[in-house]
Amino acid sequence: MTLRASVLFAALAASLSACSKDEPEPVPYDGPWAPLEETGDWVDPGSLAECSVPNPYGNCGTLPTFDISTCDLSSLSTLERNGAIYRAELRYETTTGIEPGLGGFEFAADGSLLRVMGLEPSASQVSSDMLLLSSKDTDRFTFIGCKATGPRTLTGCFAWCRDNRLRHRATFRAERMTWREGETESSGLTLVSESHVELGKPADVYVTQGHAYVVSITRGERHGGLTVFDLSDARHPVQTAALELPGDFYWNGVWSKDNALYVASQQAGVLVYDITDPAHPAFVRRATVPGKYGAINVHTVFVEGDRLYAMAPSSVETYIFDISNPLEPQLVSRYALPESRGYPHDAFAYEGRLYINHTYDGFLVVDPRGEEPKLLGKYNYPYSFSHANAVGTFNGRTIAFEGGENLGAHLRVLDVTNPASIAKVGEYKLRNLNSIHNMVLRGSRLYVAHYQEGVRVLDVADPSKPREVAYYNTFRESDPDRTDGMYEGAIGMRVPGDGHIYVIDTSRGLLLFDEQ
Repeated sequence: MTLRASVLFAALAASLSACSKDEPEPVPYDGPWAPLEETGDWVDPGSLAECSVPNPYGNCGTLPTFDISTCDLSSLSTLERNGAIYRAELRYETTTGIEPGLGGFEFAADGSLLRVMGLEPSASQVSSDMLLLSSKDTDRFTFIGCKATGPRTLTGCFAWCRDNRLRHRATFRAERMTWREGETESSGLTLVSESHVELGKPADVYVTQGHAYVVSITRGERHGGLTVFDLSDARHPVQTAALELPGDFYWNGVWSKDNALYVASQQAGVLVYDITDPAHPAFVRRATVPGKYGAINVHTVFVEGDRLYAMAPSSVETYIFDISNPLEPQLVSRYALPESRGYPHDAFAYEGRLYINHTYDGFLVVDPRGEEPKLLGKYNYPYSFSHANAVGTFNGRTIAFEGGENLGAHLRVLDVTNPASIAKVGEYKLRNLNSIHNMVLRGSRLYVAHYQEGVRVLDVADPSKPREVAYYNTFRESDPDRTDGMYEGAIGMRVPGDGHIYVIDTSRGLLLFDEQ
């Protein structure tokens, strides 16, 4: 089990003023909007609970590990448990300082403990005045409730133990992942159809030639792959194919050009399918990279014109293929950020520039032309995990909508007209326990797949003031395969211009919406 905080530690070395020797010198911002202060995705809130973890020895993770003498344990009786999934903000106290982290736990329909950090529970105590929630594994994760601050929120302490010794301690604040207070299931969006995906955990969708191509990753015993739906009747999509390749089950991204379909594969790079018969894709080849990267881990793909961009975390490079012959991609160049602490996760090509979400390194603007792509600018922030973006032109300025994927992650509006003077000019925030996955920009509407927050539609005609105009809460705790993890809910999205919004939910599958 890998805790989110363990990967966030690497981001601490980043600072807003740090510049690589290959970066252009920053210049003053010259745009029409007032730049906003950048505080990062997470700001230390101070201790989150009145308990502590004073005992690093003994039977680690049991009641004697914690000091709860000042806690209001009677308040825990008001906490909702039946079928509830909780996400938690963790404030770690380490030998080097304070660090953020994420966790979670969930209860069965009868109120008994079901999972802790996605793991089977062990030696836990759940009663009206005691919540000691402990996992069963080599690494033992234990939450103890200190005070319920409402029927769906609580604070407490956390211990991470290994071999019966304390590794990390933290205070936490947890919140039930029901719909936000005051919200109904939907506003401004109508669900047209819902289609279950049998293959693994669905992750992304591309819509072309009257068909939806859904890629998925392995979930438990269910392998990932490619599922195809005929959309002739949007109210009743019909599955026409479900494809897998032996030993290759982690397919996370998908795009198309003409009769070629490109699938991002963790094991094999880019898979190319012929969709001349759109209902039944035919495997053609793997788009490989010459040299030592014969097989690369490609996480996402993006197509603009005759270029296919493939983002590869394993090699920390973005690969650029010529697809003037769509079924035969040819590698023309690659980009690697010097002295990178992160890796390319997603990218968006627009008007001769490539905008790369480079996780811990932040948001990059690259000139992808020629044999050696060049970095034009970078925007970083504390605790960054830059994840997805969409770019357009507003009032003669080039605007990027950027979203992260970690504790406190939210939508940033960046003026990137001059890449050497990128400025944050707007933002949009919901609960800091949930983050953004994908987004699509159509005119002055920004469509956001927001994990547990479902689908959010923003009016960005004034990009400095994003305004929510519609939403649909796709996340339901009772859905099959739901967990207490971060990557749950609305994850993939397309708005192809056919009048529908296509969304992938990690449990519910392919959802089609209409805007009211």
